[in-house]
Amino acid sequence: MNGSDDSTMTVPDEGRGGAAARSQGHGLRRDIDLLEALAGAEAQQGGGLGVVRLAQLVGREKSQVSRALKALAEQGVVERDPDTLEYRLGWRLFSLVARTSENRLVRTAEPVLHVLSAQLEETCHLCVLRDDEVLTLLSVSGHDYRAHGWEGRGVPAAHTSAGRVLLMDASPDELYVRLAGSDLTSGYEQSRVHSVHEFWARVQEGRERGWAEVSEEFEPGLVGVSAPIRDFRGRVVAAINVSARAERLGQALDRAGRRTLAAANRVSLELGWEPRPSASVPPRFT
Repeated sequence: MNGSDDSTMTVPDEGRGGAAARSQGHGLRRDIDLLEALAGAEAQQGGGLGVVRLAQLVGREKSQVSRALKALAEQGVVERDPDTLEYRLGWRLFSLVARTSENRLVRTAEPVLHVLSAQLEETCHLCVLRDDEVLTLLSVSGHDYRAHGWEGRGVPAAHTSAGRVLLMDASPDELYVRLAGSDLTSGYEQSRVHSVHEFWARVQEGRERGWAEVSEEFEPGLVGVSAPIRDFRGRVVAAINVSARAERLGQALDRAGRRTLAAANRVSLELGWEPRPSASVPPRFT
């Protein structure tokens, strides 16, 4: 071969592969720049950002940004408002974050539940809110008696102590929306809640006490207490619940409530919660 042949030598396959990998990595970094912009204060305050503004923030051509956003929207990572045509972070991204947070929640709460269960000699549950129901993620028992069948099962929030603490942060309007499809009048005649107004009153009782309790409202002969778990933002993200037959726990609800609150606070601290005195007054129910 002569010199001119050497100068036109083709790139080996691994060279082309390396160049493709670098290109993909560069594209990923550019997509992350867009997501960072959509997670920023400007986008959050305005409810989204348009293509032109996003192009300005990331320093790219408008056409490039538009193509990238369309691809991300097809995967649910971002979504476009049909009225304003602005983009915001999408359902799939939030779903991934939620699943990660939930896994961390279970890992953090499980050893605390074991201690609480041993203290009270009762079964303890880790619960979260799903629409208008309370879903049990984890049940832990420190003795022979164990309440079976709760994990993965949803129960009406309005008639449980867990539901009342999981909705501690909600406004009256939010409760109306959350419980719009719930029938609060049938099937739970023994409950103290048959309207959104009554549910609000029970939520406020729990807020003032620090934990909520029910006595044979969800099921005859069953009593329970629940306390809220808060994340680094101070928002209620889960609840620790202790439920038992009335003959065992009915006369000790106050003690159980205090211990459950202490356990929930330990989990909250592990999640980054910083307790602060609150001067805010809950909105009035009208």
